Amino acid sequence: MKQIFLESHNIKNQHFGFGQFNYHLIKGLYNADIQDFKITLHAKEVEPLKQEFGDYFNYKKYYSFRRYPLFQIREKFTVWHSLNQNIKIEPYHDIPYLLTVHDVNFIDEVSNDLNHEVNIRFQEKLNRSHAITYISEYAKQSTHQHFKVPDVPEYVIYNGNPIREITLPKSHRPTQVPKNPFLFSIGEFTPRKNFHTLVEMLKYLPELDLVLSGNNSTDYANSKLATTINDLNLQNRVVITGKIDDLDKQYYLQHCEAFMFPSLREGFGIPPIEAMRFGKPVFLSNNTSLPEIGGKDAFYWNHYEPQYMATIVKKGLETYNENKEELASKYIAHAKSFNWDETAKQYADVYRNLL
Repeated sequence: MKQIFLESHNIKNQHFGFGQFNYHLIKGLYNADIQDFKITLHAKEVEPLKQEFGDYFNYKKYYSFRRYPLFQIREKFTVWHSLNQNIKIEPYHDIPYLLTVHDVNFIDEVSNDLNHEVNIRFQEKLNRSHAITYISEYAKQSTHQHFKVPDVPEYVIYNGNPIREITLPKSHRPTQVPKNPFLFSIGEFTPRKNFHTLVEMLKYLPELDLVLSGNNSTDYANSKLATTINDLNLQNRVVITGKIDDLDKQYYLQHCEAFMFPSLREGFGIPPIEAMRFGKPVFLSNNTSLPEIGGKDAFYWNHYEPQYMATIVKKGLETYNENKEELASKYIAHAKSFNWDETAKQYADVYRNLL
């Protein structure tokens, strides 16, 4: 039987986008009940995957030394799928190779010098590809803008929404709950997520608090963000939770007044469609992939001057509250249109084309 190898070791950390992508794609491929080829998962911890998926998949344990040529994996799979653009594990054999590109943010965040090792490695991955998938039209456009893309089949396949059904028990309540109505955002605390602009905006929204969730053990959290909170004396109105589990996330999404996402760069941006699943209004940066993913009924900031941002939020909440039933219904329908089972079927068809 034909063998598809998924270089999927980033599944180890599902608090980050790559880990979420790996897990939900794999689960979608499991739900697809594929019979015409066999998939091998590459992961550091294979036992939890075996417990969840049984013998539907084959499994190969990940070791970091496999990135070095002498120790590359020697089995000759029919197709090799590199699940993101940063992976250093590569096949030993020259076999059909599928690359999924999430973003090329490293051009802005690391170096725009094409001779930088990160850019060289990415160009090499493009060069060896027999097909390329992108998670958004923006990811495709920016890749073509900065790199030489080979003449191979290209596909845009949107991510699914991890929150298909709302599973929040009525009794569930996180440890940290604001006293006042609140706005919510989630993501890793990095300059790209731009959380400090929400704090600056909060000065002009005195009736609202702000909840920020995600990995906050970062330099940005401890410097720029902390300084902004302290300088504006907003310690009592900004709740920083750190990483949260799915039920806490669902609580904040269900009980927030609106979801905020002032990100500077996104290859896709899953949190806004998670919020829409709860019928919530979302306020997004009007850049990169976010207008593509947020759709026509989201609200957008064109820049980050605090009073302007607050005005957009006030007007947006007024619009939402005047048309709550209609807009909530549209948001939910939009969120449900991003489906991991359908996404996985599209990837399976790409595998078949390469076979």
